[in-house]
Amino acid sequence: MASNNTPKRVSTRSQAPAPADGRSSTPNGRGETGRNGRPRRRGLWWKTLLGIFLAGTATVAGILVAAYVTTDIPAPDDFGQAQTTSVLYADGSLMGEFAEYDRQPVDLASLPEHVGNAVVASEDRRFYDNPGVDLRGTARALWNNLRGGATQGGSTITQQYVERYYLGTTTSYAGKFREAILAVKISNELEKDRILESYLNTIYFGRGAYGIEVAAQNYFGKPASELTLSEAAMIAGVIPSPSRWDPAVDRARAEQRWNRVLDLMVEDGWITAAEREAQVFPEVIEFVPTDTFGGTQGYLLDLVRNELVAKAGISEAEIDTAGLTVTTTIDPMMQQAAIDAVGTLPTEGRAENTRVGLVSMDPASGAVKALYGGPDYLTISRNAVTQDRAQMGSTAKVFGLISALENGAQLGDHYESYDNMEIPGYDFPVSNYDSRDRGRINLVEATADSVNTVYVQMNVEYGPENTRDVMLRSGLSEDTPSLDAVPSNVLGSAAVTPWDLVRSYGTIASGGVKHDPFIVENALDRDGRTRYQAAQIEERVFQEDVITNATYAMQQVVSRGTGTAAALDDRPAAGKTGSSNNYRSAWFAGFVPQLVTVVDMYQPGPNGEEEVITPFGGYSVISGGTFPAMIWHEFMSRATEGMEVQQFGVPVDLDLTDPSPTPTEEETTEEPTTEEPTEEETTEAPAPAPTTTPPPAPTVEPTEEPTEEPTEEEADSESSWPFGDGFPGSREAVRPGEGTGWPGTGTSWPIRDG
Repeated sequence: MASNNTPKRVSTRSQAPAPADGRSSTPNGRGETGRNGRPRRRGLWWKTLLGIFLAGTATVAGILVAAYVTTDIPAPDDFGQAQTTSVLYADGSLMGEFAEYDRQPVDLASLPEHVGNAVVASEDRRFYDNPGVDLRGTARALWNNLRGGATQGGSTITQQYVERYYLGTTTSYAGKFREAILAVKISNELEKDRILESYLNTIYFGRGAYGIEVAAQNYFGKPASELTLSEAAMIAGVIPSPSRWDPAVDRARAEQRWNRVLDLMVEDGWITAAEREAQVFPEVIEFVPTDTFGGTQGYLLDLVRNELVAKAGISEAEIDTAGLTVTTTIDPMMQQAAIDAVGTLPTEGRAENTRVGLVSMDPASGAVKALYGGPDYLTISRNAVTQDRAQMGSTAKVFGLISALENGAQLGDHYESYDNMEIPGYDFPVSNYDSRDRGRINLVEATADSVNTVYVQMNVEYGPENTRDVMLRSGLSEDTPSLDAVPSNVLGSAAVTPWDLVRSYGTIASGGVKHDPFIVENALDRDGRTRYQAAQIEERVFQEDVITNATYAMQQVVSRGTGTAAALDDRPAAGKTGSSNNYRSAWFAGFVPQLVTVVDMYQPGPNGEEEVITPFGGYSVISGGTFPAMIWHEFMSRATEGMEVQQFGVPVDLDLTDPSPTPTEEETTEEPTTEEPTEEETTEAPAPAPTTTPPPAPTVEPTEEPTEEPTEEEADSESSWPFGDGFPGSREAVRPGEGTGWPGTGTSWPIRDG
């Protein structure tokens, strides 16, 4: 046997000294050196990369966690909160809407299931499974963006919801990062159906529609709750590009998108293949963009906005975005009656710039029931009822009568009524509109026939300052142009709006209790809480017996005087005609116990001046007893249908007999006429005095001299004398005293007003 002590073979290859640190210097980490004699460190590179990767991942994860933890869900932005404000007629039907965006939110539970399913299939098939973001979609969009392609979002429904409801549109990387973080957080905190509901209520579907409800109305003329499967698929298909894929724009593309949505719904199990095959591409309705303010309702909506701001303290921005429900006082039947009544005016021969205003009010509350401010707000935005002024003409006589009755006059008081009378306190003769001499007549007859000479005598006797005070107490404002304490105020030199006059005549109709007119009944917020409720403030300003007697005289205007065209077939009415001198404006203001209505006509010139109303419809002049009274009759006949017939009060101490001998009626040099004068008669100097000598003028002196006289330039100038802004087409360019017998003008114009 060989000995165990046999020496081992020793390699003659020199041995390198062992490293000082004891590490192996052999190959593969065991001490092998390179060409330069330095030890080789093979395999360390992958450890370095792994470390960098892990550190980077930890950093990114830390950033994401920190971002998630520190990112709070913000309050919804203005768009997210914005809801359409609805304005309703008194019966609850829709008048119009105010909206920065046309949007009407609905509950998901109120929608058919196929509506939400169609949108999910089209926009985010993994919506119910993903954490709020789609990593594959986001990566694809990021890669496209880095390559310089069109910026993409790769957004899920949740991300789109975040973008529209909270952040606003963003395509920046920082914006998309925040959007993704919020999407994940919201996906964890909100139920998916809640997110889908909000998405459906904010997404833009085209045709001006934000949200599924308005989209259903604009595409199919129905609420979203009635959408069929086919209709829902079509609407879902246009979401990415609604302006291009609207069937009315590109039917082929829209149908292609519709097919895609239905096929995806089958693949995802939302519908069966049989249901898919049964679908037919739906027909959409014609979409004509409309403006809320178009037509006659624009004047109403403008008043509603103004009243919400002025009385309710609601800002313009809130009106457009707060989702209020505003109920007005406007009765839709009466409103249509007003439109139709104005529509009865003949068009042949009528000047294009002839304008009509009508306003009707409940005298017991001030609630405005109907208002016609013009034919189209978008064409003429000035409201004929609230913005334009005109001399009120003989509608002012009523206030002179009330003043006299308050100060001791009786309806049976008699005055001389001769035409072309010289009256102490007046600088020139006063004429009657029909040039008639009626002899001695009482105040009832003078009111019925609108006799100027009687009313000027009465106004001088009882004081024009008292007539002015009655006008103010009835509801006219202190700053009413030309509302002065002068004898001519009883003939209507003051320039008023129909809104002003309906307030004042409403005070008479209510028996002496004043109410301010209003159009907004209440406003509710989106949760049904009351934001505003109209306050009905009333004030007794006249004694009831005085008003009862004045109303009796006004009834005679309608039954046998200048306003017979306004008479109603089934009930008594009271009112007064009014025509400014030279027939630049024409009025009828009247009432039944439950409703007061004012109608006026005027003709604004190109520079805002008030023109003589161009005669038409077979009339030589347009006075208050013509078309204004006819329109009033047409409107009130319909407005009072079904309304209880109420009688006016019985006049107090009525005695119309004349205690003095009554001379026979003296005629003028011309035959008496029941018609109002022609335009030529109103603009020329007064006719020669009657050949018969009238009795001596009353000796009563005025209680107060006129407080103000216009300058000669004002009286003689043919240019307009503007009040307010003098806006072209406005009646605020009125010349007080022109043809109204303004004291001190030095003119010889007759006062003729019916």
